[in-house]
Amino acid sequence: MLVTIITICFNSELVIRKTIESVLSQTYDNIEYLIVDGASKDQTVKIAESYRDAFAKKRYIYRIYSEPDRGIYDAMNKGIQKSSGELIGMINSGDWYEPEAVETAVNAYERDKYDLFYADINLIKENGKVMVKHSRMDHFPTSRHWNHPTMFVPHSTYEDLGLYRAEGIHDDFEFFLRARRADKKITIVNKTIANFVTGGASNDKSLAKCKKRCLDRYRDYRLNGYSRLAMLECVGIEAAKYILS
Repeated sequence: MLVTIITICFNSELVIRKTIESVLSQTYDNIEYLIVDGASKDQTVKIAESYRDAFAKKRYIYRIYSEPDRGIYDAMNKGIQKSSGELIGMINSGDWYEPEAVETAVNAYERDKYDLFYADINLIKENGKVMVKHSRMDHFPTSRHWNHPTMFVPHSTYEDLGLYRAEGIHDDFEFFLRARRADKKITIVNKTIANFVTGGASNDKSLAKCKKRCLDRYRDYRLNGYSRLAMLECVGIEAAKYILS
């Protein structure tokens, strides 16, 4: 089956190569790779263009789009709408896949067709320290054991549930909650298939940013039928981020 990988980026000239090369290094041989750039002002698009021959040699479909967008989830939605694959994965600029990432997701899908898949991930701190974040299915859903860069979703699931809401910073997690609420079949494989560099908007330690992330996450829980007690989880996650980072 054809698998679509989407990378969204903006002014990513310092980190985009590692992401692109991790897709080129996949052991799976039927991939469509879409770069969705937000009209970068640096050399991001030029760097992406320089890989055309490498993708052609591997016989991967390779497309680059560059235009203004309304943020990361708007860009993700554009990628989904342009995709042709039966399965869709997303790896953002600066993060990268392990070589067997796509093959692992495909094998799991062929064994027992799922509506959503995710796996373990390496969290890489600024000091180079690596921590494995394991995936599991909790009775109460939490992002502590769910990893968006490892997620693969059949195109049919997006058709059924809709795209990302593109309204907050945790809209990927909201989609996961939506899938759970709809009783979609979710498959987890405890194998590390991606690498995520910590930092950025999801780890900004200012009080205002912490409050906004907390309220965004709480809104996502409430949208999907969870009680006001979900606020305890939201506050706990932000407190843990503040202490551990």
